[in-house]
Amino acid sequence: MRLGVIADDFTGATDIASFLVQNGLPTIQFNGVPQGHDDVSAQAIVISLKSRSCPAQQAIDQSLAALAWLQQQGCDRFYFKYCSTFDSTEHGNIGPVTDALLAALGETQTVISPSLPVNGRTVYQGYLFVADQLLSESGMRHHPVTPMTDSNLVRLMTRQAKGQAAMINAAQLDKGAEAVREQLGELKAQGINYVVLDALNEQHLLTQGEALKETVLVTGGSGLAIGIARAWATQQQNSDAEQAGRPQGERAVVISGSCSQMTNRQVQAYRQQAPSHEVLVERCFDDAEGYAQELCDWVAANNQQPLAPLLFATADAQQLQAIQQQYGAARSSEAVEHLFAAVTRELKSRGWQRFIVAGGETSGVVAQSLGVTAFHIGPMISPGVPWVRDIQQPLSLALKSGNFGDEQFFARAQTEFSA
Repeated sequence: MRLGVIADDFTGATDIASFLVQNGLPTIQFNGVPQGHDDVSAQAIVISLKSRSCPAQQAIDQSLAALAWLQQQGCDRFYFKYCSTFDSTEHGNIGPVTDALLAALGETQTVISPSLPVNGRTVYQGYLFVADQLLSESGMRHHPVTPMTDSNLVRLMTRQAKGQAAMINAAQLDKGAEAVREQLGELKAQGINYVVLDALNEQHLLTQGEALKETVLVTGGSGLAIGIARAWATQQQNSDAEQAGRPQGERAVVISGSCSQMTNRQVQAYRQQAPSHEVLVERCFDDAEGYAQELCDWVAANNQQPLAPLLFATADAQQLQAIQQQYGAARSSEAVEHLFAAVTRELKSRGWQRFIVAGGETSGVVAQSLGVTAFHIGPMISPGVPWVRDIQQPLSLALKSGNFGDEQFFARAQTEFSA
């Protein structure tokens, strides 16, 4: 095993797993820390947690448990994966988890590299951009759980973590991997614990990967995985791994719980193409199980080819604010998640085998409800979003972070990657 990845949410885990496979590292993903010592045949293992927005100590405990299991499998290189928009609060959880992992590994320095240029996430002079906007000026400033109001990664990390942060800019990256390694060494001698790395293009990621291929712990979004996988892999693609994860099953459903700007556009586009049904938050509180049965009956009545019916709790910023004011942010989110869990279980019992899901939290709930614990990574639908297939059950899933994919994502996942 070459690499153990600890991801702070479910879709973020599939995101990085897809880039590892696409760039030559056979990869298996686990939903949560595996119980016992599984016989895993892969060069990379990705463990998905639900630690992005839980209490910091809980995130630390989960991450250390994942680290311990990976070490038991013989892994000695590790990657802490978070979102390319650095989703976090002023107090964590990225900083506290990074500190805990460094301490457990006996290390004093790591890198901060959330860039994913193919999806418009770049870092310049230590500032994180979403397309042509600073992070703090993008839709992420309105995120209901982790609103991002600062774009400077050095400041963000300094506030969250215990140590000192600095940066290596794009001009230094342009000088190559050896120059980056030298500057990392100089910063380490100065007592710098977290080094923010600029990245404006894929070549910068390849340079990072070459410079960091022997580093014990790196942290970042999925983009850095491109560079690290290329630095290690003996081939650029692993078609066998992709083939193992191709979608199967005839009955499909689209479930959207994300309220991101892109998912709002995706839902609006898909509603013009296929049957759709809005999930009403108020009905999730009274009789969730009964409401779930009603929604499943609607899905069954509207099951059609080639495009599956859509259930959505997606709302724009104004609608979301009104819902949160009326019911509370945490309470409304938990109610919708509970409903989607019930819907997913019931659809599985009725023979549904393909689930296309939007939203990190929603994806985690769906996978847990389906009893998915490990899966093969299949072909990439959009950058960072592959089809995956359960290792033990005849189930296929497409699990999408809120802002990933283009407006036609839901339709393309079905028409371009048919079972």
